[in-house]
Amino acid sequence: MADGDFLAVLTTVDTEERAQALAEGAVARRLAACAQIDAPIRSVYRWQGAVLTDTEWRIVYKTTAARYGQLEAYLLEEHSYDTPEVIATPITEGSDAYLSWLRTETEPNPPAGQ
Repeated sequence: MADGDFLAVLTTVDTEERAQALAEGAVARRLAACAQIDAPIRSVYRWQGAVLTDTEWRIVYKTTAARYGQLEAYLLEEHSYDTPEVIATPITEGSDAYLSWLRTETEPNPPAGQ
């Protein structure tokens, strides 16, 4: 069971290649244990006074609350949008084994061999 320390963080980007790069970068830096990229989605939104529709790729990162600030900073720095969507949702429940893995994979200084 979760203890409020785990988050699902999402963002969207305009190409599959950018999604792959952002996902790999966050996992390689241990800012997230994993990242899932959804197939193209259709986004309808208001931007600078106009209603726009675009195709985007959604990335959902699994991380800890302790790593959120660094993940957000990474996304804001690396993202191609002027105002990227970065939303965190608490993971309120989860299997002990998965959440233990998630915590281990986001440790900034993991034990040797991990």
